[in-house]
Amino acid sequence: MKAWVYTEYGPSGSVLKLETDYSVPEISDEQVLLKVEAAALNPVDYKRMLGYFKGIDSALPHVPGYDVAGVVVKVGSKVKKLKEGDEVYGNINVTPLHNCKRYGSLAEFTAVEEDLVAIKPKNLSFAEAASLPLALSTAYQGFELGEFTPGKSVLILGGAGGVGTLAIQLAKHVFGASKIATTCSAAKAELVKSLGADVVIDYTKEQFEELPEKYDLVFDCVGQCDKAVKAIKEDGKAVTISGQVTAPGVIFLVASKASDLDTLSPYLESGKVKALLDPKSPFPFSQTVEAFAHLETERAIGKVVVYPIA
Repeated sequence: MKAWVYTEYGPSGSVLKLETDYSVPEISDEQVLLKVEAAALNPVDYKRMLGYFKGIDSALPHVPGYDVAGVVVKVGSKVKKLKEGDEVYGNINVTPLHNCKRYGSLAEFTAVEEDLVAIKPKNLSFAEAASLPLALSTAYQGFELGEFTPGKSVLILGGAGGVGTLAIQLAKHVFGASKIATTCSAAKAELVKSLGADVVIDYTKEQFEELPEKYDLVFDCVGQCDKAVKAIKEDGKAVTISGQVTAPGVIFLVASKASDLDTLSPYLESGKVKALLDPKSPFPFSQTVEAFAHLETERAIGKVVVYPIA
């Protein structure tokens, strides 16, 4: 199969190479083999490639990629719910850092446990579906960790990013927020408003932590926990997915599971929660290195997707 592979740690532009005759992964009894139709990139992909987690990573070489959408072409003997021909999507790694799979989603085929992928909503394209799993579960689990309930207010730091765009939508349509504020640049203000933000704070002009209004939850998607804790109410919570933690804020790593996707499927099927692809997406498979370069600028809006995989 064709696969993007790195055999040493380093910058994507230097170490990531296209192999045209790479071995197709074997599946265990609990796994399915997917014909990959689309894959999405996440910051953890290039951080892993740089060797940030090599002390707890699987052995090289690696095919990168967490998010996947594809078609089941083979099932293990203990697989119960999925069958050949099913169109599915998910995050193939249970946790984002520890002992991740050597065969990721940036290849023509990948192997994944049955309980990590869900049936793709019929109204979503493969590219749209691939953009969702890791970011959608991160947003959903962040609200759960923050014990967010209807009628509470939330400030989302980095509302135009992959997690932020979904967090805004979940706050509005799933968790019933009374007020949704977010930080972004002025150029992205209309976008986040269209997703459901009530208040937009231009981080280039205002320091959100110095403003008088405080929130029940601050969801930090950009690594500013030290500032996030200054913007919560007295009994509020701050949840971060990146960077250093400042008490009473808490950090968490998403745990991949199909049940999150199943829970949110009605909102995706109804169109209340939408996938948001970066305007430059999708990148063709041959331009995966360029896709990584765009992601690494940290200026992407929504998700960077590679499609078709061929």
